[in-house]
Amino acid sequence: MATREFFERDFDEQHDNSISADDCPECEGRLTTDDGETRCTDCGLVIEACRVNRRGPLTFDEDDTNRERTGAPITEARHDRGLSTEIGYKRDGKGNQLSSEKRRRLGRLRREHTRAKWQSKAERNLAHGCTEIARIVGALDLERDHREQASALFRSAQSADLLPGRSIEAFAAATVYAVCRCSNATRTLGEVVSVAQCPREKITNAYTVCNDELGLPAPPQRPREFIPGLASAMDVPPETERHARSLAEQAWAAEVSVGVHPPGFAAGCLEVACHNHGIDIIQQKLANEADVSPVTVRAHRDTVADSREAWSG
Repeated sequence: MATREFFERDFDEQHDNSISADDCPECEGRLTTDDGETRCTDCGLVIEACRVNRRGPLTFDEDDTNRERTGAPITEARHDRGLSTEIGYKRDGKGNQLSSEKRRRLGRLRREHTRAKWQSKAERNLAHGCTEIARIVGALDLERDHREQASALFRSAQSADLLPGRSIEAFAAATVYAVCRCSNATRTLGEVVSVAQCPREKITNAYTVCNDELGLPAPPQRPREFIPGLASAMDVPPETERHARSLAEQAWAAEVSVGVHPPGFAAGCLEVACHNHGIDIIQQKLANEADVSPVTVRAHRDTVADSREAWSG
């Protein structure tokens, strides 16, 4: 008892990994503390183990967020913001196998939990929309932030009473396209339509309604933003891609590309750059990647080719 009192008097509460060297009560060896366990380095005698850390979670004055240990953060990507309860199947919280009787009981509880999962039809529609947004975001290889923003925009559209009479799948695809328009994710409407579960007309109508009613801060798209994707799809060299971006920038500065379809104009710039570098490409394939017709690509190609002399001068 006297030995413990002597040790606790010399232990540094602020540093949990080392103490001042004292003699071991058994062999007069050196004491050390490692991972909360104090022992003798010579004979291995454990003086104290499993010291309780009463300092609590670390907080920082310059950080405004609340760092309480209360589980996963709240997310907009789920209809209940991630606060729902999930009932397991075959194992408990510690990973132990459940008996057949408990599995049957959990099955009945899971069934009733599923029936009472949504409090209203609006909440059920929100869950369906968030699930569709997650699927589209995964198919388009977008980031987690884009999914959060699209889900928040879908909530705003539902709160503004824009969903009645319109397709939930169309609004989910429209919110993803709206987030791509408002962020640095360059995705064409054709790419969104290709992975959506509704026609192009419904998605266009839903995006127009969102843009008009919610006032989306969607900046005008520039043709140079679509050139890297087209160049990668057509497998052109980097110097040709840089030349196409230069043509697109010159056209934007000269206001030649104002009011035209940005992916189609980018395809025209890329075709001119490939012609200047002696690279043969299939115009139909380029038009398909830009989601336009070959006639549109040829028209923009001629516009860029005719305007090059004015830009050089």
